Amino acid sequence: QVQVVESGGGLVQPGGSLRLSCAASASILDIGAMGWYRQPPGKERELVVAITRGGYRNYADSVKGRFTISRDNAKNTVYLQMNSLKPEDTAVYYCNANPPLRGWWGQGTQVTVSS
Repeated sequence: QVQVVESGGGLVQPGGSLRLSCAASASILDIGAMGWYRQPPGKERELVVAITRGGYRNYADSVKGRFTISRDNAKNTVYLQMNSLKPEDTAVYYCNANPPLRGWWGQGTQVTVSS
């Protein structure tokens, strides 16, 4: 059973920054493309950004220019740098493969943007 642990969330004021980390117990290099997803309160989970094995990134329009995804294959870790945070970024953030694998959903990390 793969374990995925997301961390780095918290409460931040609008305009602030957070860096999320996602540590996997299996090889993300073998998996290939990885992504960060989020589920806002009362809404469906959505893909925020994905990164291929080769480093190509694809961002949702809502986060372009503010979020940056990166990966460290040697550490089986994926990162999400979030800048200029907005209240609408409030959600539980998850990482998974892209497309997602059923057994790779972790507990997520809560991000709350509020003054």
